[in-house]
Amino acid sequence: MDAIFIPQLTRASERTEEVQVQEFLPGLETLTPVRGLVRVQHHGNYLEVSAKVETIITCTCNRCLQQYNHRLAVKTQEIIWLDEAAEQEQDLPLEREIAVEDLVETISPNGHFYPSEWLYEQMCLALPQRQLCDLNCPGILSSDTVSGDQLIDKRWSGLDSLKKQLPG
Repeated sequence: MDAIFIPQLTRASERTEEVQVQEFLPGLETLTPVRGLVRVQHHGNYLEVSAKVETIITCTCNRCLQQYNHRLAVKTQEIIWLDEAAEQEQDLPLEREIAVEDLVETISPNGHFYPSEWLYEQMCLALPQRQLCDLNCPGILSSDTVSGDQLIDKRWSGLDSLKKQLPG
C-alpha cells in the first residue's frame, strides 16, 4: 500500500481515499493475504481512518500447545489529529506522567499517512490474547497412566518414605 500524502487528500473527492487491501503485511504472519478496505477521510484538523479487513492466522493453544487456524476479522475506526508539532522531536524524559486526554495519535498535516503501518498495528491489537483451540480444551494429555502408588520421579522417593511412616 502506498503512503497517502495528506495535503493531496484535501483535493480528493469528498476528501476521502479508499484503499483496497489484498496483500501480506510485513511482520504479520498470516496464512492468507489481508483482504478488505481501508478508508481515510480528511476532516480539516483530523483524519478519520477506518478499516474492515480479515485474514487467517495460525495460533498456538495456550492449554494443549496444538496449532489451529483462526479467522482474524478487524472492523475498526480511529481519529488521528493533524498537528504541526507532531514531527518535531521533543526532548522528553524517559519516564513521565501523561494525562488521559494526551493519549491521542497525531501526525503532521503536511506529511504522509501510511495505511500499511496503521493496519499492521490494528491487526496486532486484534490478535486474541487468550488463544484456545476449543473452549473445552482439556490441556496437555499425558500418555502415561500413572497409578497413585507409582512414583514418576526417583527424587521424590525420600518424601514418599516419610509419607508412608505417617499414620493413615
